[in-house]
Amino acid sequence: MKVPSAGKRKPAEPEPVAETPAGNLGKALERGEDFQPQDQKSGFERPLPAGLPADITPEEIAAIKSWLQREGTCLLVAPHHDVGFTDDFKQRQMEYKHHGDALVPRQQRFSQYTRSLMTALDIPVMNQWGLRPALVKGTRNIVPLTSFKDLDNLGLLNNVPTLNFHPHLPHYALTEDNGKTVQLLARQPIDPDRPHPFTAAGNTEFNCLLWLPPNEERAGDIVMVDSTNFTTLFGGTESLENFWKNIATAK
Repeated sequence: MKVPSAGKRKPAEPEPVAETPAGNLGKALERGEDFQPQDQKSGFERPLPAGLPADITPEEIAAIKSWLQREGTCLLVAPHHDVGFTDDFKQRQMEYKHHGDALVPRQQRFSQYTRSLMTALDIPVMNQWGLRPALVKGTRNIVPLTSFKDLDNLGLLNNVPTLNFHPHLPHYALTEDNGKTVQLLARQPIDPDRPHPFTAAGNTEFNCLLWLPPNEERAGDIVMVDSTNFTTLFGGTESLENFWKNIATAK
């Protein structure tokens, strides 16, 4: 049998690469062509509230509102931090040194979609800053929460003296406060040894756990707490496990 000798192979030509304008490189990496928003007629007669970006749809809003009309439902809203929301580079540097996390840039803004949802659901809250919790002196233990258990009808804080330690947690600022719409259940003391614009303004704690009781438009509850409280990446404790159980069994 004669085996043909191996000749010189012609090198494969590289596949053409589509050019991406430099200004659109971030968008191209972040969202593929198939995920670009498209105009489509909504099947719900609920117009999108003015000012909302296109990343939340009328269908999503209507579905969540419809679900919250059922008794016994509970929506967990967990927007993360908003670090460096300013053009003042000195303030960005102060915030960066405050949280001390080299992996977080001097400007990192989260939760645009969640903010849109909060607007649609009339939740008068804005996630702000990225704040470092205080630690018990001489330890790596987080300082306990300032809790308001007399307002905690769901029992979320039963056997929960602390939540998660994360170096840049959001402050849930109340944009309206009539004492009924939103119940502040807990505040977290802030590290006093790391300067920050929020503490420079006289604040020593940030709002970390909120509850919105049912009202005339919904039968379900809404709970707000940072998303990092649902991972053990930053350390799991018995207190945090109790918090998870309390949410799962809340009635």
